[in-house]
Amino acid sequence: MAMALIHASCVALAGKGVLIRGPSGMGKSDLALRLIDGGAELVGDDYCDLSVADGQLVATAGPNIAGKIELRGYGIVALPFRKFAAVCLVVDLAPEGDIERMPEESTCTLEGISVPRLIVDARSASATAKIRIVLSSLA
Repeated sequence: MAMALIHASCVALAGKGVLIRGPSGMGKSDLALRLIDGGAELVGDDYCDLSVADGQLVATAGPNIAGKIELRGYGIVALPFRKFAAVCLVVDLAPEGDIERMPEESTCTLEGISVPRLIVDARSASATAKIRIVLSSLA
């Protein structure tokens, strides 16, 4: 099975994978940590391998970083992790001022699979709530 390496973090909420993308320093790890603190499971931090299995996009952490996450200002720490998750939502990070207030529903295509997409400001207090609400609204 072919895999693609992507610069992203991934967590699983109730078993559903949330892939968090954004440039370095945008808050991928911090947002993942806040989701983990609220009950999500770590899949991978900073880089994930993507593959397709049974028509679903699947994220895994590379063997060198599995179970590790960056705590900015402290370093790398080990956490319990999930070996893989089917990606149900892609979260792209952007500054609040760049996010359209009432956008149309959005998707993105990764490895030939179309996945719902949400744009959030990782530093927004409501970022984790937005992700949880959108994820729970998906069929």
